[in-house]
Amino acid sequence: MGDAKKIAILVRDRQSEAFRMAVGLTLADDEVNAFVVGDKVEITDDVELNTETLKDMDGKIFTKNPDDPFDQMSLEDMGKALADYDVIVPY
Repeated sequence: MGDAKKIAILVRDRQSEAFRMAVGLTLADDEVNAFVVGDKVEITDDVELNTETLKDMDGKIFTKNPDDPFDQMSLEDMGKALADYDVIVPY
């Protein structure tokens, strides 16, 4: 098998689906992190389950929204960080 990939999930309009996809991508032992670039995250049961699972799988969640319960990062810094990823998946 090849080397592990760095995968970024961009969380925009389809928040629940984005976090679910991020969790699913951890199954291949790739490094998966989520970047909230859209509106504040609506914490539904599905979102809560998937964000907690992603964290349990060593994934990180970055957000530009100060009201989100995740690591804070400006859009500018997100752009710089994304340059280091092999794959970027927008949701």
